[in-house]
Amino acid sequence: MLEDQTTAASAAPWPAAYPTGYAVVDVETTGLARDDRIVSAAVYRVGARGDIEDHWYTLVNPQRDPGPVWIHGLTTEVLADAPLFKDIAEEFASRLDGRVLVAHNAVFDWSMIAREYARAQVTAPVRQRLCTIALSKELALPLPNHKLESLAAHFGVEQRHAHNALDDARVLAEAFRPSLLAAAGGNVRLPLLECRPLTEWSDGPPRVVRQSTGSAPSAAYRPTSWRPSRKRPPCPYPNPGRYETGKPLKQGMRVAFSGDTSVERDLLEDRAVEAGLHIATSVSRLTSLLVTNDPDSGTSKTVKARSFGTPVIDEAAFGQLLQDVAPATGG
Repeated sequence: MLEDQTTAASAAPWPAAYPTGYAVVDVETTGLARDDRIVSAAVYRVGARGDIEDHWYTLVNPQRDPGPVWIHGLTTEVLADAPLFKDIAEEFASRLDGRVLVAHNAVFDWSMIAREYARAQVTAPVRQRLCTIALSKELALPLPNHKLESLAAHFGVEQRHAHNALDDARVLAEAFRPSLLAAAGGNVRLPLLECRPLTEWSDGPPRVVRQSTGSAPSAAYRPTSWRPSRKRPPCPYPNPGRYETGKPLKQGMRVAFSGDTSVERDLLEDRAVEAGLHIATSVSRLTSLLVTNDPDSGTSKTVKARSFGTPVIDEAAFGQLLQDVAPATGG
């Protein structure tokens, strides 16, 4: 199948509107909130037709607790002598300059990068981004979910060290080439979005997450397929009702999740709670929104959402909405 796509792409005229270069990026972070920081970053520069040109990787001292160490494996001790983001900002920028930023769940990677550049009072030289989740949907790839490992398996790319920025960026770069060739062969419009620099960010008191330097996860996050309910304090805001397309999320909205997410579910839920949303473990007539990457999966939550008329959006759209949640009215 891949050979057929490659042949089709080479036989057909290359789409003139396609970008001339890409920067395939992965960042590992202390979490998902506005005050979270990058702890490592990797960039694979890729040519117009998907050929890898070079790569770059760095650790970054986040100047705070490194967060869920069991995910990225980077402890305070490992990061103590790493450069600050402001010290690597110029080199990072040179890797992005004039290219389309490519990432798996690109809204997350871009938001974290943009905040770091805002803190450093520098503008990142990148104007467009491409999410490989969105591209896989455009190509209608038969993936069981939208995790990077599934995209890698589809194209026969070996994943050696999940949640290591350098290896994740390599995997994505190697999977991006056949994706790009398939898109070109079918003259598929690339799902390009604008990268808008940020002018605000949060540097509130850092949250301390208990580290785990061994193989066992910390008490805060557990990477298991079966997830016991996590006790959370009650949402302090009243439910303002259902989410309306084109409008922002509002504090107090009841949000349910169904299926796999590219970002660890616990981290995504924590970010939603920090934004003032209520995490619902099931779907009812009171649910404001269902977040799922597989709306046609037939799970009990998606079936109930359809029957109740509950709005459904995917993870990427939810991540975008999380950046600007409206305050509750009437507290």
